[in-house]
Amino acid sequence: MNKNKDVESIVVRLAGDSGDGIQLMGSQFAVSTALSGVDFATFPDYPAEIRAPVGTTFGVSAYQINLGGGPITTPGDAPDVLVAFNPAALKVSLSLLKRGALVILNNDGFTPRNLAKAGYDSDPREGDVLTDFQVITADITHLNLEAVKEFGLSKSEGGRCKNFWALGALLWMFGRDLQSVETWIKRRLAEHPTLRDANITALHAGHAYGETAELAAALPQIHLPEIKLESGEYRSITGAEALALGIAAAGELADKPIMFCSYPITPASPLLHRLSRLCEMGVGTFQAEDEIAAICAAIGASYGGMIGVTSSSGPGIALKTEAMGLAVNAELPLVIVNWQRGGPSTGLPTKTEQSDLYQAVYGRNGDTPIPVLAASTAGDCFEMAIEAVRIALRHMTPVILLADGYLSNAAEPWKIPDVSALRPIKHQPVPDSDESPECRAFTRDADSLGRPWVTPGMPELMHRIGGLEKDVATGHISYDPANHQAMTDLRAAKVELVANFIPDQQMELGDDSGDLVIVGWGSTYGPIYQAARATGTSFIHLRHLHPFPKNLGALLGRFDKVLVPEMNTGQLATLLRDKLCLDPISFPKVSGQPFLISELVEKIAAVKKGQAS
Repeated sequence: MNKNKDVESIVVRLAGDSGDGIQLMGSQFAVSTALSGVDFATFPDYPAEIRAPVGTTFGVSAYQINLGGGPITTPGDAPDVLVAFNPAALKVSLSLLKRGALVILNNDGFTPRNLAKAGYDSDPREGDVLTDFQVITADITHLNLEAVKEFGLSKSEGGRCKNFWALGALLWMFGRDLQSVETWIKRRLAEHPTLRDANITALHAGHAYGETAELAAALPQIHLPEIKLESGEYRSITGAEALALGIAAAGELADKPIMFCSYPITPASPLLHRLSRLCEMGVGTFQAEDEIAAICAAIGASYGGMIGVTSSSGPGIALKTEAMGLAVNAELPLVIVNWQRGGPSTGLPTKTEQSDLYQAVYGRNGDTPIPVLAASTAGDCFEMAIEAVRIALRHMTPVILLADGYLSNAAEPWKIPDVSALRPIKHQPVPDSDESPECRAFTRDADSLGRPWVTPGMPELMHRIGGLEKDVATGHISYDPANHQAMTDLRAAKVELVANFIPDQQMELGDDSGDLVIVGWGSTYGPIYQAARATGTSFIHLRHLHPFPKNLGALLGRFDKVLVPEMNTGQLATLLRDKLCLDPISFPKVSGQPFLISELVEKIAAVKKGQAS
């Protein structure tokens, strides 16, 4: 690399031990990127172990960010820059790098013990392992300790500042101002002035080191073009943050308080953490003793007139299944957020997957249909949270919103919406009539089949409710065969009618007919968008998965071939075959990592040549 380099985009990967503060370093670099007016997308990659042995490959924590002039929709295939704090971080990341990538190594981490823990027989800095890369070494640990020596910290305490030292050097590389990071440190460590000042000093020391003659001669300063965005106020946002704000906004739009009931589980826990800070917006949070208690408490909140919301990942969603049937039978609004992760069982807790689509659409006892939605990007989580609440209140039904571990933690620039422009969320009013209270409580709207939201204390509207089958008109317990058929048909029709309120499916890219169209859902949006753009291929992305948009079958029927990439063994492909009688080409991936653009480009080329079916 030249000393000064102008590029359209660049991929940076930070890697180290899970105790090195890599995620904090990455998130602050992302905030700095957002403030600089550059487009970006991130991929925090956590180790699955709570605390793997220090220095091992199992304990490597990584943070990848793709930044440039845009449109940036993925964290990038192959890093151009790697900052590795120890040999394990280098070993895990090396195969991912572009040829010629810049590799910055912390010399102090390459001890004989750490080399052995990482599985190196010899020091990679001294052989030919790194000959294809531009390598810069720095005594990061030592230089950081020297910088913070004046504060009298222990070696352990001082060592924890090295992520900010490295961040300072990285910010120098990209010509960034230190102010936003300084402000964050001052706010976060306001009650610990010594640690506050030590971290700020480390940040400035790393930045100053970038300007020294010996480093500046080898380390490039990289200039990136600003993204061309529509005017407005933007911020960096993760999927968990956006979904929390969307849930809170939905409560405002519906003029109803939110009650979020959850049990901690990876990767769903950040939503609980975010919502717990929004009590001033009418959001209540309850950490239950288990998954079943969480969903039952949320159903109780909906019965009492609040908007009940619960969240988990696949294993926890399985435990919530029986209670979902209760909410369906009782015809109560409920939002269930599933942050999908690698499975089965406890599987890959910190790795991403899309393997719960079958579970969402089909996975309950009896004929128990529930509308299913999926968010596509971190920012889209805001819109889909509002859509989930809107459907739940309109049709008086549970709604499942699918996200995944990648969306929970990934960040991107997000235009802050004008909340006053968002449509209010309404539910069915109690009809005025001379009928009995029971009949009034179950008088369903003809367009949505949603019943009135009758809550305890409403005068003269006492009615029976529960999980046993009920009379279609009165809600009384009924074992009549014809009534059960009628109620089963009604529950199915209620979900089918959701399609009447869904806008027609639009093309994301390309013509609306032709030889090939790619169909995606969820967090595959970013890499599919880039691959479709690079190959000139038509692209459709689904946010409503059950029911589908009404025009989807006709739209897909105008293409000769339908390619479905997804991070499972072909679940959307099966759903398209089941619901629309299509014969799509499935392209599954279950590695726990997002699709690479190059993988998709290669598959698209093969399909176009008739080499894949």
